[in-house]
Amino acid sequence: MDDHKQNVVLLFGGRSGEHEVSLNSAQSIYKAIDRNRYSVETIGINKQGQWFWGVLPEEIIKNGFPAITEGIQVTLVIDPTKPHFMTIDGSPLPNQGKFDLIFPVLHGPYGEDGTLQGLLEMANVPYVGSGVLGSSLGMDKDRMKAVFLEKNLPLARYVTLLRSEFLDGPELCLNKIEEKIGYPCFVKPANLGSSVGISKAHHREELMDALKTAAIFDRKIVVEETIIGQEIEVSVLGNDAPIASLPGEVLPAHEFYTYEAKYSNIGSSLMIPANLDDLVIKSLQSMAIEAFRAVEANGLGRVDFFVTPQKEIFLNEINTLPGFTEISMYPKLWEATGIPYSELIDRLIALGLERFQDRQNCKISRT
Repeated sequence: MDDHKQNVVLLFGGRSGEHEVSLNSAQSIYKAIDRNRYSVETIGINKQGQWFWGVLPEEIIKNGFPAITEGIQVTLVIDPTKPHFMTIDGSPLPNQGKFDLIFPVLHGPYGEDGTLQGLLEMANVPYVGSGVLGSSLGMDKDRMKAVFLEKNLPLARYVTLLRSEFLDGPELCLNKIEEKIGYPCFVKPANLGSSVGISKAHHREELMDALKTAAIFDRKIVVEETIIGQEIEVSVLGNDAPIASLPGEVLPAHEFYTYEAKYSNIGSSLMIPANLDDLVIKSLQSMAIEAFRAVEANGLGRVDFFVTPQKEIFLNEINTLPGFTEISMYPKLWEATGIPYSELIDRLIALGLERFQDRQNCKISRT
């Protein structure tokens, strides 16, 4: 590693259903990061949770997403005085496994939900993105909505069910949803992103199937009313003083923006910037920043909305570690706003280091 460059570890893969999404995001970052400023090491986490140093996302993608077993198996040493990676077999690593910052690109559980962030906090290392609280609130759609309601942000009607509640009394759950939400409605696992496990139900039979599908992925299920209008997304960047991008509109080829559409670039399209009145744009940007602050997010976040033909705005959700592929909305919105992809990576790294230094200053002040 070059002593004049910051040593960045790009962390990707993971145990969630968004494993392949993570690899695509990591590949894009790995290709675009400024090699004049950063030395980059890679760690791929396989679906069993094992960490492998030196895995290249491009090679895995090119070979059809085989299981990650290559590379050198490593673990993070939880020593706040000198955090570093070490190999399981005791073999040496470049720079003794030391680094300046971890750039996690893990979407979904065990990467975006606060669990990884807790590990990194325990090890006392700088990393990109939100901390434990922001990540966990941003992942759990039910708790996220509760925080949004506390801040008086406008939401569509929703109902939350536990998997056990549905399995013990499916008819009661169906009746409750029909009474409070009606059709059509969206059924979602509470703790997944990238549209994994999401279904749209138009009648009782579809609702039953949708609940069964969501229950495969999570113990908690959120059912939301369908809002007719434009699907709008706004990117947010920053820590204590976040800024919002121009809004973009998702034009789904199907009834909603599916997992396949988000990462294959087939069918659905993005309109950037969205065709909206200036007043609506300003409201969306302001509300996106409010949502970002409400969950105590840091670094990056993508906030999703619906805008009705009557120009009513409904906040849908925030994603604290959004897709980062070349066709993902988060970086494309910043590009349209004036921040190119490579510069966006620079800013996120700087924000991660800034947040770490703020935490260190707090610790110093308490001693």
